[in-house]
Amino acid sequence: MSELPIVLAITGASGVVYGQRLLEVLLQSGVEVHLTISDSARVVAQHELGLELELKNFSVEQLIPGFSPSEPSNLVYHHYQDFMTPIASGSHQTRGMVVCPCSGGTMSGIATAASRNLIQRAADVHLKERRPLVLVPREAPLSLIQIDNMRTTCAAGATILPASPGFYHGAEKISDLVDFIGARIIDSLGLKCDLVKRWGDS
Repeated sequence: MSELPIVLAITGASGVVYGQRLLEVLLQSGVEVHLTISDSARVVAQHELGLELELKNFSVEQLIPGFSPSEPSNLVYHHYQDFMTPIASGSHQTRGMVVCPCSGGTMSGIATAASRNLIQRAADVHLKERRPLVLVPREAPLSLIQIDNMRTTCAAGATILPASPGFYHGAEKISDLVDFIGARIIDSLGLKCDLVKRWGDS
């Protein structure tokens, strides 16, 4: 278990299932997670997963049906418009932050330090404090502007981890491909993970 929390932001790119699964794995591992979800992610979650998220009255069961949080819960939720939360300040220590999936608009906001919402502000905090920031774009093809935004955030210290699952680990189901990306994200945060079979493992 990590002593410091992980910040997880889910934004309005296709692939909300990646963020959903990552949240589930982190919570099951006992890591404290500070979660924030954009309004666009709410729309995508309804379209892709059939989930109704109430961002002003959120509970983890809305995003992960049937999930039973630990007591006391290791999930802390923040509304994406609330700049008064701890994760908006560099004085609040974390192990790192993940934006999964990361929309093109969010990537642009982070690249320009726009801080138009809590997600962009928290990402900016992680960059300025030199803490791990993992951005998980899911877009194809990419425009030069999007590539430049990724280059800018990478140069500032972020890890760009596209949602491009591998197949060499014997994937048989869509969930195996989702877990592949989740494992790579967790590796990038320096946490232990056994979601997938690693290359070279017997």
